[in-house]
Amino acid sequence: MASPQPQPQPQPSWLPPQLTTSPSPTIHALTTSLLPPLLSALSRIGLALRSSHRVSLAGSSNSFGDDQLNVDVACETIMRAALAQCPLVATASSEEDPEERQILHPDEPSENISSDERFSVAFDPLDGSSIIAANWTVGTIVGIWKGDSALGKDPSEQICSLMGVHGPRTTVIVAVREKAQDRGVCFELGLNDDGTVEVINHDVRLSAPPYKTRYFAPANLRYAAESPAYAALISSFITNKYTLRYCGGLVPDLGHILTKGHGVYVSPVAETSKAKLRRLYEVLPVGLVVECAGGKAVDEFGRRVLEKEVRGCDERGGIIFGNEDEVEEVVRVLFG
Repeated sequence: MASPQPQPQPQPSWLPPQLTTSPSPTIHALTTSLLPPLLSALSRIGLALRSSHRVSLAGSSNSFGDDQLNVDVACETIMRAALAQCPLVATASSEEDPEERQILHPDEPSENISSDERFSVAFDPLDGSSIIAANWTVGTIVGIWKGDSALGKDPSEQICSLMGVHGPRTTVIVAVREKAQDRGVCFELGLNDDGTVEVINHDVRLSAPPYKTRYFAPANLRYAAESPAYAALISSFITNKYTLRYCGGLVPDLGHILTKGHGVYVSPVAETSKAKLRRLYEVLPVGLVVECAGGKAVDEFGRRVLEKEVRGCDERGGIIFGNEDEVEEVVRVLFG
């Protein structure tokens, strides 16, 4: 007697309608088999952080030479455990372990899975290590790529990104875009401690002008002392009565912009102010979220961040993102 065929997984009730109507095999695999364990991992990270009252050095450093905190290690462990349970994940790398490694699935080897349903995951388990000791909101960044690797591919192969926000609540902003020419989908979910998921907003979208209130987030503000252009930009924000909202964490600053519907984040790069953001683990996932929310994200040269492929795990860069008209004005002031 023939073995029974496995039944397809039902689609989660928290998905927006755009992802439930005749999904492709890739989208169906992503939404039914990969996103649920990742959301569960983000919920567990939130719980772990709320119980980690003492933030201290772990006595180790990652491959970039950055000292690791005990919370960095804890978040990395939770994410790795979740990925090991999902046979669709062929490889994974993180900011704490920046080398693509094969994920072994003894019970269901990934090579037995269709190429349309295989993914590579690149993640930053804890975005905001410099502010977590002060009990500020921090985040987890996840980029999901089609196929067995994220390296050497066009950024359009990044099909999904997640921004886990660990604050008074644990929430996550999810962006999905299968085809480069599409706008994509951006939505926000609430993650409860018992593992359940609530819909906060099925259509996260930046506002169009005119704006009731304008916000700006100036990273690396010290560089304004050396750059007349950056100093002029900051001065123009003040003159035009923008509201300052900058906490030093990429995920919460992005979350504020998306929640308010307006804002511009500026992270300039110069010879005296080297790029710190990793393209694979921070810049590209953020770029996908911003574009799917109707905004614009450019690099330290004013170019669209989702144009240049990633060839190595340690590639770094700057980023400017927010409402399209605001980003274009920043590019004009900084680059002429």
